[in-house]
Amino acid sequence: MRARVLRAADHRRMRWKNGGGWTTELAAHPQTASDAVAFEWRISIAEIESDGAFSTFAGCDRWIALLDGIGMELTIDGADPLRLDQRLRFAPFAGEAQTTAKLLSGPVRDFNVIVRRDAFHAEVLHRPLVGPMVFLPETATWFVHLAGGRADVKLAGTTQELSPGESLLLEPDGGSERVVLNGGGELVLVKLTPK
Repeated sequence: MRARVLRAADHRRMRWKNGGGWTTELAAHPQTASDAVAFEWRISIAEIESDGAFSTFAGCDRWIALLDGIGMELTIDGADPLRLDQRLRFAPFAGEAQTTAKLLSGPVRDFNVIVRRDAFHAEVLHRPLVGPMVFLPETATWFVHLAGGRADVKLAGTTQELSPGESLLLEPDGGSERVVLNGGGELVLVKLTPK
């Protein structure tokens, strides 16, 4: 299993086309994907500064959760508003849905996962980190984001520190190495299985 720690310097921060916020891309596949059409999956953090419409992503499944701020309400395809006011409680919805956000009280930051549904199946989890967590070699890719706390990553005899807001990308490489994440805090775990 190939492991890579993603530091803040690795991230791309982009202004929204409508000017209502920013997106910081934490990781995408393939890594050369430069726009919404090219990626098969993308994980990001958005800073929403004002009420407005979300971009649509045809053929994709999406997950979103509040990271910082009071919260917001999402209206998805005209349905009753969905209130996001609990930290890292993920809400799934279709990428092609017409979605608008209304801020409850000031700007928010949210965590986003977008997956092209014909390419990958995703599981998105919010979990505590209490002691060691072992990732065994498999065919899935794991994206692990340290939302709070501290952790160390051990792979092939080396140890790297993971700070809050940093991430770990674990990709299959045909090897037999396991990865151990050890520490205390809270994680966002995204398991991406190719179809």
